[in-house]
Amino acid sequence: MTLPSTPPAPRRPIRELPDELISQIAAGEVVERPASVVRELIDNALDAGATHITVRLLAGGVRLIAVEDDGVGMARDQLALALKRHATSKISSLQDLESVGTMGFRGEALAAINAIADMSVLSKTDDDAHDEQTSQHAWQLDGRTGELLPAARARGTSVEVRELFYATPARRKFLKTDATELAHCIEAVRRHALVRLDVGFAVWHDGKLLEQWRACSASTPLEMQAQRLADVLGAEFVAQSVAVHYDSTARQINGGPAVRVWGRAGIPDAARSRADQQFAYVNGRFVRDKTISHAARSAYEDVLHGHRQPV
Repeated sequence: MTLPSTPPAPRRPIRELPDELISQIAAGEVVERPASVVRELIDNALDAGATHITVRLLAGGVRLIAVEDDGVGMARDQLALALKRHATSKISSLQDLESVGTMGFRGEALAAINAIADMSVLSKTDDDAHDEQTSQHAWQLDGRTGELLPAARARGTSVEVRELFYATPARRKFLKTDATELAHCIEAVRRHALVRLDVGFAVWHDGKLLEQWRACSASTPLEMQAQRLADVLGAEFVAQSVAVHYDSTARQINGGPAVRVWGRAGIPDAARSRADQQFAYVNGRFVRDKTISHAARSAYEDVLHGHRQPV
């Protein structure tokens, strides 16, 4: 007995996709959950030179994600470009791409977020204070209509993202509980806080202040590191860890790149059952890399047994 064969699918013509669908597909590559939005907006704030960043959330970030900073801000004419795809101030050539010094560079994040949520951007620069037409105002951009309106704000930028994935309900169904999404958002902020010691961070949820990490004021880099780690991971972690510092500048061979490594490594007694307190950064950017994780675990193999993980 032979099973009936499936009839061939009808041949469809190749066609160009509409811009709205292209944007929503691209957004799926950038935004997986509220924490993805938090990460992208903090990256932009840091690139703008912010010294303090506030994150406000409602319902785990699904109903609202608001990120406020005191960075350089965007002028009115630049604000209109901010939500366009492949528009960025951070690179302009292939050479720039090969030596990126900023957190963001693709020119896709704001456009991607705007494609799947209600978004508005409010910004003011110092230059506005010297412009007769804009001296009284910041400017607010409505992501849906593209309308620019005068508003009130000190120098810096505020981005509000409401009703994430409202345009793609199927994606919204895959989100976890508000508590789980909130935990991911806090983790995204924490990863930035652990490496940007010179910046203060605050996280609010449903009107309540959950986390606040002030910019470090210690006099040396090692003291600043210990101060921030105590704030974020707890004083016990600092007490049970040692500073790590290595600089190959003086040992460079044939003009090769210098390698600088700094951080803290926990003593064996501080090991945990999970690797949830292992943080690796390359050029200031948080990374997950099996080679780095394996190297860290191998360094402890003679003193850690079973499935204990170093911190």
